Amino acid sequence: MTSHLAITMGDPAGIGPEIIVKAAARLRDRIDAGELRLVVIGSVPALRRAERALGLLPEPVPEVAEVAEDGGWPALCCLQADAEGAPIEPGRLSADGGRFAYKAIEAGVRLALAERIGGIVTAPLNKEALNKAGYHYAGHTEMLAELTGVRGSVMMLAHGTMRVSHVTTHVALEDVPKRLTPERLRRVIDLTDTALKGLGLARPKIAVAALNPHAGEGGLFGRQDIDVSAPVIAAANADGLDVHGPVPGDTVFVKLRAGQYDAVVAMYHDQGHIPVKLLGFEIDPATGKWMDLSGVNITLGLPIIRTSVDHGTAFDIAGTGLANERSLIEAIEFAEKLAANRRAA
Repeated sequence: MTSHLAITMGDPAGIGPEIIVKAAARLRDRIDAGELRLVVIGSVPALRRAERALGLLPEPVPEVAEVAEDGGWPALCCLQADAEGAPIEPGRLSADGGRFAYKAIEAGVRLALAERIGGIVTAPLNKEALNKAGYHYAGHTEMLAELTGVRGSVMMLAHGTMRVSHVTTHVALEDVPKRLTPERLRRVIDLTDTALKGLGLARPKIAVAALNPHAGEGGLFGRQDIDVSAPVIAAANADGLDVHGPVPGDTVFVKLRAGQYDAVVAMYHDQGHIPVKLLGFEIDPATGKWMDLSGVNITLGLPIIRTSVDHGTAFDIAGTGLANERSLIEAIEFAEKLAANRRAA
């Protein structure tokens, strides 16, 4: 039987509850057919509020205990992550919102490590609320690394065939060159190769983006691409991987989009995030507002599967019914594929 995937609600004051209900409604046929099993972890009252406001589900998602008394959970269910405090209002930042975001992840990790679930799909949290609650993390990736006892996890963004992993993420730009070490780059390459194989690509072709303009222009614009990246790439190829570069950053993503590569290893946050998000946002030309967002965040290097939406809590539209569930559904689909391939391995 297919294992449940956990959907952690993130901050209950954000759009998490709303996109979860919308996604469950759109996936209802697959859930009813037994093809997909989901357990929502977070604030059940926040989920109930979204259910009532949207009216998309025929009945409330049944609440379950962490240890199922009857030997199993229904295909779609929800689990309370922590004790409720004052009501959490949509769009309002609070320490309780950050507390629930953390506790949902903590429960999801516990269940995943115990192999009670096949993986975790995370709805967005708010970093300010998280820190206000006393959990001092830069975001989900760092939190998951600590909870699973892993050092050096890697962020991959995916939008269709645009797959981009990162050597560094939430660090100042001036610190990036110091963090581009042979060990870190090789780890990112190896984890990217493993992830692509987990998505069904037998021999992935990976490009390494250059740190400097024109890959350093023979040393005129810096030597990191020549002294660090090039030898690591050569060693990876000698070990049987298919790795190319360093490829200048102003062309590597065009080549990725053209299908010349299966993934790109980006050097820093914005180098990798901008091309994926530029393609993932769908803009209404009449109003200049975004109508849709596609894209998934995958954490590599963990002992568990974790995928996530590629957007924030959107406090400005929380509770209005406007939030789009597309990224969450894509994150569920990526988690399914990774979980299935892991079971088959």
